[in-house]
Amino acid sequence: MSTPLSWRTEAARQLGRRRTKWVFGILLALPLIFVGAFALDSGSSSGAGGGGPADGGPVAGSRMVDVATSGSANFTVFALLVSGELLLYVLAALFAGDPVPAEASWSSLRYLLTAPVTRTRLLASKLVVGYTSVAVALVVLPVWAFLVGSLFYGTDAFTIPGGGSIPWSTLLWRLAVAVAYLFVSVLPIGAISFWVGVGTDTPLAAVGGALIVFIVSGILDTIKALGRWRNALPGHYARAWLDLLSGSEVDWSDMRHGALWAVLYAIIFLALGFRRFGRKDILS
Repeated sequence: MSTPLSWRTEAARQLGRRRTKWVFGILLALPLIFVGAFALDSGSSSGAGGGGPADGGPVAGSRMVDVATSGSANFTVFALLVSGELLLYVLAALFAGDPVPAEASWSSLRYLLTAPVTRTRLLASKLVVGYTSVAVALVVLPVWAFLVGSLFYGTDAFTIPGGGSIPWSTLLWRLAVAVAYLFVSVLPIGAISFWVGVGTDTPLAAVGGALIVFIVSGILDTIKALGRWRNALPGHYARAWLDLLSGSEVDWSDMRHGALWAVLYAIIFLALGFRRFGRKDILS
């Protein structure tokens, strides 16, 4: 029998929730929606099978869509690129920030702590399962996109929008690194949502608060007058993983900076969350 608040018990609780089923349902539906959208646009000049523009440069969303149907490799990258703009951040905020205030809103939080289980154990259990759920979603999406892309567009090598290609032998490990980087890049939003969540009884406040921070950060990132200060904003290096797909040589500098900032933010806000919850009177 599972012990109270064990990882297995918490995972079963989270997997059984309706919002978790909806999230993974949306992830599975997303590539199919893309296929339908490309099919509707197949008669236009930018439709299925269209080539990228002649100019070079790094992979960008405006050019990636032009070659998204060139094969399963391009389709998978396109799915990650589109999802990485907002959806993955929403998932991180939801899975990491929602569990504690959800328990409070159900008036079950104080009963969990009488198991007896320490507050640190409760938070650790929910965080591990929450971030694991994000990691699973990040693996499910590209794998499913690859399968859907292979069925509809074939299995050609990755076509770089600016010209050239990347063989599967190289692309596979680069995609694995890209998925790992995306996971690290959403850690701060999950941590901020967690920090807000342990201080409220409203799950929407936790998720919404983190997303507001992400949106404001994105707005500030467009202000060039801030100069190098923009580098410290959450999400500034969100697209750095695209450097993995720009050619034979990979520039790791932006990904390295992005990962360091993300880990720093995550550590700070997770620590603040644990400190805040440890001093809080649990009444719900």
